[in-house]
Amino acid sequence: METMVSVYKGDLRTEDTHLKSGVVIFTDAPPDNQGKGESFSPTDLLCAATASCALTIMGIAARTHNIDMVGTSVRITKTMAAEPRRVSAMLLEFDMVKNYPEKEQKILEHAARTCPVMISLSSELVKEIRFNYPD
Repeated sequence: METMVSVYKGDLRTEDTHLKSGVVIFTDAPPDNQGKGESFSPTDLLCAATASCALTIMGIAARTHNIDMVGTSVRITKTMAAEPRRVSAMLLEFDMVKNYPEKEQKILEHAARTCPVMISLSSELVKEIRFNYPD
């Protein structure tokens, strides 16, 4: 059963609809690839999906182990390669809301590193992950 529909709207833009919820997002080609850059590019969404997936799986682990991680954020840096054009690397920097005990850090970090999107990505894609804990 299909779960999403993507429609080319012209001018290097797509409209993507999540069928169950009706939520719509748009993508736009970036300026360095003939686009306007007025929305997320498809490769931006790849990186955002990786971060969102990691946070979601961390959230499941946090719920299971009664760990409060509300407010945790991820800063994403995407690196593109030219031949062929692709995401060659992404840096995910997790800004944790607490300086958790070592056991909880290991639980959360393992969850992030093993989320479904992360483990679906090519091994050729460099995935650097950093966890920043407050002092």
